Amino acid sequence: MNRSFPAPRKRFGQNFLRDRNVVARIVAAIAPQPGETVIEIGPGRGALTEPLSRVVAEQGGRLTVVELDRDLAAYWQERAAQGAPINVVASDALQVDFAAFGAPLVIVGNLPYNVSSPLLFHFARFHEQIARLVLMLQKEVVERIAAQPGSKTYGRLSVMVQRRFRVTKCFDVPPGAFWPVPKVVSSVVKLEPLRPDPYPQLDEKRFETVVRTAFGQRRKTLANALKGEIDSETIRALGIDPNARAETLPVDAFVRLVCALPRTSAQPEP
Repeated sequence: MNRSFPAPRKRFGQNFLRDRNVVARIVAAIAPQPGETVIEIGPGRGALTEPLSRVVAEQGGRLTVVELDRDLAAYWQERAAQGAPINVVASDALQVDFAAFGAPLVIVGNLPYNVSSPLLFHFARFHEQIARLVLMLQKEVVERIAAQPGSKTYGRLSVMVQRRFRVTKCFDVPPGAFWPVPKVVSSVVKLEPLRPDPYPQLDEKRFETVVRTAFGQRRKTLANALKGEIDSETIRALGIDPNARAETLPVDAFVRLVCALPRTSAQPEP
Protein backbone atom coordinates (compact mmCIF):
# COMPACT_ATOMS: atom_id res chain seq x y z
CA MET A 1 0.00 0.00 0.00
CA ASN A 2 1.32 3.43 -0.90
CA ARG A 3 1.82 5.88 1.95
CA SER A 4 0.13 9.26 1.88
CA PHE A 5 2.10 12.41 2.49
CA PRO A 6 2.10 13.77 6.05
CA ALA A 7 0.96 17.34 6.69
CA PRO A 8 3.71 19.99 6.61
CA ARG A 9 5.49 20.36 9.94
CA LYS A 10 6.38 23.81 11.21
CA ARG A 11 9.30 22.55 13.28
CA PHE A 12 11.02 21.40 10.08
CA GLY A 13 10.24 24.66 8.28
CA GLN A 14 8.47 22.76 5.50
CA ASN A 15 7.15 24.68 2.49
CA PHE A 16 6.76 22.34 -0.45
CA LEU A 17 7.48 23.53 -3.98
CA ARG A 18 4.57 23.00 -6.37
CA ASP A 19 5.20 25.18 -9.44
CA ARG A 20 6.29 23.03 -12.40
CA ASN A 21 7.79 25.95 -14.30
CA VAL A 22 10.01 26.78 -11.34
CA VAL A 23 10.98 23.12 -11.06
CA ALA A 24 12.01 23.03 -14.72
CA ARG A 25 14.18 26.12 -14.25
CA ILE A 26 15.86 24.58 -11.21
CA VAL A 27 16.62 21.33 -13.05
CA ALA A 28 18.12 23.39 -15.88
CA ALA A 29 20.28 25.29 -13.36
CA ILE A 30 21.44 22.02 -11.80
CA ALA A 31 22.38 20.59 -15.21
CA PRO A 32 23.46 17.14 -13.96
CA GLN A 33 26.38 15.62 -15.85
CA PRO A 34 27.36 11.94 -16.28
CA GLY A 35 29.57 10.75 -13.45
CA GLU A 36 28.30 13.31 -10.92
CA THR A 37 26.69 12.23 -7.66
CA VAL A 38 23.57 14.34 -7.19
CA ILE A 39 22.18 14.74 -3.67
CA GLU A 40 18.91 16.47 -2.86
CA ILE A 41 18.41 17.86 0.63
CA GLY A 42 14.81 17.52 1.74
CA PRO A 43 12.86 15.90 -1.12
CA GLY A 44 9.57 16.69 0.62
CA ARG A 45 6.69 15.75 -1.66
CA GLY A 46 8.92 15.24 -4.67
CA ALA A 47 8.14 18.20 -6.95
CA LEU A 48 11.86 18.43 -7.77
CA THR A 49 12.79 14.85 -6.85
CA GLU A 50 10.74 13.10 -9.51
CA PRO A 51 11.96 15.02 -12.60
CA LEU A 52 15.52 15.32 -11.28
CA SER A 53 15.75 11.59 -10.55
CA ARG A 54 14.65 10.85 -14.12
CA VAL A 55 17.35 13.12 -15.57
CA VAL A 56 20.02 11.55 -13.34
CA ALA A 57 18.81 8.03 -14.21
CA GLU A 58 19.01 8.79 -17.92
CA GLN A 59 22.71 9.46 -17.36
CA GLY A 60 23.22 6.16 -15.57
CA GLY A 61 23.08 7.44 -11.99
CA ARG A 62 20.75 7.41 -9.01
CA LEU A 63 19.60 10.49 -7.14
CA THR A 64 20.35 10.41 -3.41
CA VAL A 65 17.85 12.16 -1.14
CA VAL A 66 18.46 13.21 2.45
CA GLU A 67 15.29 13.53 4.51
CA LEU A 68 14.96 14.34 8.22
CA ASP A 69 11.18 13.88 8.51
CA ARG A 70 10.71 10.18 9.39
CA ASP A 71 7.36 9.91 7.66
CA LEU A 72 8.64 11.48 4.44
CA ALA A 73 11.80 9.34 4.59
CA ALA A 74 9.60 6.24 4.90
CA TYR A 75 7.61 7.35 1.86
CA TRP A 76 10.77 7.71 -0.26
CA GLN A 77 12.15 4.41 1.02
CA GLU A 78 8.95 2.79 -0.18
CA ARG A 79 9.26 4.51 -3.56
CA ALA A 80 12.84 3.22 -3.85
CA ALA A 81 11.68 -0.30 -3.01
CA GLN A 82 9.12 0.04 -5.80
CA GLY A 83 11.86 0.81 -8.32
CA ALA A 84 12.28 4.59 -8.19
CA PRO A 85 15.91 5.43 -9.15
CA ILE A 86 16.80 6.96 -5.79
CA ASN A 87 18.84 6.23 -2.69
CA VAL A 88 17.42 7.42 0.63
CA VAL A 89 19.39 8.74 3.60
CA ALA A 90 17.08 9.23 6.59
CA SER A 91 19.09 11.82 8.49
CA ASP A 92 19.59 15.44 9.40
CA ALA A 93 21.73 16.92 6.60
CA LEU A 94 23.79 18.70 9.27
CA GLN A 95 24.95 15.28 10.48
CA VAL A 96 25.77 13.83 7.05
CA ASP A 97 29.41 13.22 6.07
CA PHE A 98 29.19 14.22 2.42
CA ALA A 99 32.80 13.19 1.84
CA ALA A 100 31.59 9.59 2.05
CA PHE A 101 29.79 10.04 -1.29
CA GLY A 102 33.02 10.68 -3.18
CA ALA A 103 33.34 13.31 -5.89
CA PRO A 104 32.19 15.22 -7.83
CA LEU A 105 29.13 16.06 -5.77
CA VAL A 106 26.21 18.23 -6.79
CA ILE A 107 24.08 19.20 -3.80
CA VAL A 108 20.65 20.69 -4.40
CA GLY A 109 17.58 21.50 -2.40
CA ASN A 110 14.98 23.87 -1.04
CA LEU A 111 16.61 24.54 2.33
CA PRO A 112 14.49 25.30 5.41
CA TYR A 113 14.86 28.96 6.25
CA ASN A 114 15.59 28.26 9.92
CA VAL A 115 18.75 26.22 9.25
CA SER A 116 20.01 27.64 5.96
CA SER A 117 23.12 29.32 7.41
CA PRO A 118 24.28 26.28 9.43
CA LEU A 119 23.79 24.12 6.34
CA LEU A 120 25.86 26.47 4.19
CA PHE A 121 28.71 26.33 6.72
CA HIS A 122 28.40 22.53 6.82
CA PHE A 123 28.52 22.21 3.02
CA ALA A 124 31.63 24.41 2.93
CA ARG A 125 33.51 21.73 4.85
CA PHE A 126 33.23 19.49 1.78
CA HIS A 127 34.29 22.03 -0.84
CA GLU A 128 36.94 19.66 -2.21
CA GLN A 129 34.30 17.08 -3.15
CA ILE A 130 31.63 19.50 -4.32
CA ALA A 131 31.27 20.49 -7.97
CA ARG A 132 28.44 22.94 -7.26
CA LEU A 133 25.53 23.71 -4.99
CA VAL A 134 22.17 24.76 -6.42
CA LEU A 135 19.98 25.87 -3.54
CA MET A 136 16.71 27.62 -2.92
CA LEU A 137 16.94 29.98 0.03
CA GLN A 138 15.10 32.96 1.40
CA LYS A 139 15.82 35.88 -0.93
CA GLU A 140 17.23 37.88 1.97
CA VAL A 141 19.78 35.13 2.65
CA VAL A 142 20.85 34.99 -1.01
CA GLU A 143 21.29 38.77 -1.01
CA ARG A 144 23.54 38.45 2.06
CA ILE A 145 25.58 35.67 0.45
CA ALA A 146 26.10 37.64 -2.75
CA ALA A 147 26.60 41.04 -1.09
CA GLN A 148 29.70 43.11 -1.83
CA PRO A 149 31.79 45.06 0.71
CA GLY A 150 30.21 48.34 1.73
CA SER A 151 26.62 47.22 1.20
CA LYS A 152 24.09 47.01 4.03
CA THR A 153 23.71 43.25 3.61
CA TYR A 154 27.43 42.41 3.58
CA GLY A 155 28.42 40.51 6.72
CA ARG A 156 29.92 37.39 8.23
CA LEU A 157 27.87 35.05 6.04
CA SER A 158 28.99 36.94 2.90
CA VAL A 159 32.66 36.59 3.81
CA MET A 160 32.52 32.95 4.89
CA VAL A 161 30.64 31.81 1.79
CA GLN A 162 32.67 33.92 -0.67
CA ARG A 163 35.89 32.62 0.82
CA ARG A 164 34.96 29.20 -0.61
CA PHE A 165 32.48 29.75 -3.42
CA ARG A 166 31.72 31.80 -6.52
CA VAL A 167 28.16 33.02 -5.99
CA THR A 168 25.64 33.33 -8.85
CA LYS A 169 22.04 34.28 -8.17
CA CYS A 170 19.81 32.45 -10.69
CA PHE A 171 16.25 33.75 -10.18
CA ASP A 172 13.59 34.64 -7.61
CA VAL A 173 10.69 32.37 -6.68
CA PRO A 174 7.39 33.93 -5.51
CA PRO A 175 5.58 32.69 -2.38
CA GLY A 176 2.75 31.26 -4.48
CA ALA A 177 5.08 28.60 -5.87
CA PHE A 178 4.92 26.81 -2.48
CA TRP A 179 2.45 25.11 -0.22
CA PRO A 180 1.91 26.24 2.47
CA VAL A 181 2.52 29.72 1.08
CA PRO A 182 5.44 31.35 2.95
CA LYS A 183 5.54 35.03 3.86
CA VAL A 184 8.83 35.63 2.05
CA VAL A 185 10.23 35.53 -1.49
CA SER A 186 12.79 32.82 -2.22
CA SER A 187 15.73 32.78 -4.61
CA VAL A 188 17.71 30.07 -6.35
CA VAL A 189 21.48 30.47 -6.09
CA LYS A 190 24.43 28.54 -7.55
CA LEU A 191 27.61 28.18 -5.51
CA GLU A 192 30.73 26.88 -7.27
CA PRO A 193 33.90 26.14 -5.25
CA LEU A 194 36.86 28.39 -6.05
CA ARG A 195 39.50 26.28 -7.81
CA PRO A 196 42.35 26.38 -7.30
CA ASP A 197 41.90 27.48 -3.70
CA PRO A 198 43.13 31.10 -3.63
CA TYR A 199 44.29 30.72 -0.01
CA PRO A 200 45.49 27.12 0.38
CA GLN A 201 47.66 27.81 3.47
CA LEU A 202 44.99 29.74 5.38
CA ASP A 203 44.23 28.62 8.94
CA GLU A 204 40.48 28.20 8.53
CA LYS A 205 39.62 28.15 12.24
CA ARG A 206 41.51 31.37 12.85
CA PHE A 207 39.87 32.92 9.80
CA GLU A 208 36.42 32.01 11.11
CA THR A 209 37.25 33.43 14.54
CA VAL A 210 38.58 36.72 13.16
CA VAL A 211 35.58 37.21 10.87
CA ARG A 212 33.17 36.43 13.72
CA THR A 213 34.98 38.85 16.04
CA ALA A 214 35.19 41.63 13.45
CA PHE A 215 31.46 41.47 12.73
CA GLY A 216 30.49 40.87 16.37
CA GLN A 217 29.95 44.59 16.97
CA ARG A 218 29.43 46.20 13.59
CA ARG A 219 29.77 49.78 14.87
CA LYS A 220 33.30 49.18 16.13
CA THR A 221 36.29 50.03 14.02
CA LEU A 222 38.52 47.17 12.99
CA ALA A 223 41.21 48.23 15.47
CA ASN A 224 38.74 48.24 18.36
CA ALA A 225 37.03 44.99 17.35
CA LEU A 226 40.36 43.17 17.13
CA LYS A 227 41.97 44.94 20.07
CA GLY A 228 44.30 42.58 21.88
CA GLU A 229 44.72 40.45 18.76
CA ILE A 230 46.45 42.83 16.36
CA ASP A 231 47.53 46.45 16.72
CA SER A 232 46.66 49.44 14.54
CA GLU A 233 50.17 49.78 13.15
CA THR A 234 50.17 46.21 11.90
CA ILE A 235 46.72 46.64 10.37
CA ARG A 236 47.87 49.79 8.57
CA ALA A 237 51.03 48.02 7.35
CA LEU A 238 48.76 45.45 5.67
CA GLY A 239 47.22 48.21 3.56
CA ILE A 240 44.04 48.23 5.65
CA ASP A 241 42.62 51.28 7.42
CA PRO A 242 42.41 50.39 11.15
CA ASN A 243 39.51 52.84 11.45
CA ALA A 244 37.50 50.95 8.83
CA ARG A 245 34.61 48.73 9.82
CA ALA A 246 34.34 45.04 9.00
CA GLU A 247 31.55 45.50 6.46
CA THR A 248 33.87 47.48 4.18
CA LEU A 249 36.58 44.80 3.89
CA PRO A 250 36.80 42.25 1.05
CA VAL A 251 37.61 38.61 1.75
CA ASP A 252 41.30 39.00 0.95
CA ALA A 253 41.66 41.71 3.62
CA PHE A 254 40.45 39.29 6.28
CA VAL A 255 42.93 36.74 4.95
CA ARG A 256 45.77 39.24 5.33
CA LEU A 257 44.70 40.00 8.88
CA VAL A 258 44.69 36.31 9.82
CA CYS A 259 48.10 35.72 8.29
CA ALA A 260 49.52 38.65 10.31
CA LEU A 261 48.21 37.42 13.67
CA PRO A 262 50.61 36.11 16.29
CA ARG A 263 50.47 32.33 16.47
CA THR A 264 48.86 32.30 19.91
CA SER A 265 46.04 34.74 19.15
CA ALA A 266 42.56 34.35 17.67
CA GLN A 267 42.19 30.76 18.80
CA PRO A 268 38.76 29.24 18.13
CA GLU A 269 36.24 29.06 20.95
CA PRO A 270 36.00 25.62 22.63
